Amino acid sequence: QLQAFGGGVAQAGSSLRLSCVDSRRTFNNNAVGWFRQAPGKERECVAVISWNGRSTYYTDSVKGRFTISRDNAKNTVYLQMNSLKPEDTAVYYCAVGLRSTIATKTQDYRYWGQGTLVTVSS
Repeated sequence: QLQAFGGGVAQAGSSLRLSCVDSRRTFNNNAVGWFRQAPGKERECVAVISWNGRSTYYTDSVKGRFTISRDNAKNTVYLQMNSLKPEDTAVYYCAVGLRSTIATKTQDYRYWGQGTLVTVSS
């Protein structure tokens, strides 16, 4: 089971760090992604990390501000979010990929966490 932590209310320009913990130890050989969904919008892929951490993907709007990392020994994936903007406001979900390599579509993911709300105020 995946559990996402770390959401909350933040001021624009500040930082938050999200954590995704895998209690079943299902993702050590799989890519893990962070997605987000704002009200009235489709779920979008924000960042992905390959199984060994050597490859990453970021959507254009977060490049240079967000960093995804993983600690397989702790069964945890992190999303460090800096220079937050109001448009980053969304529910953030982590998900385990079907494969070990980068994928960005929701259908490429099999296990989803419950989501954590991030609200950025201006």
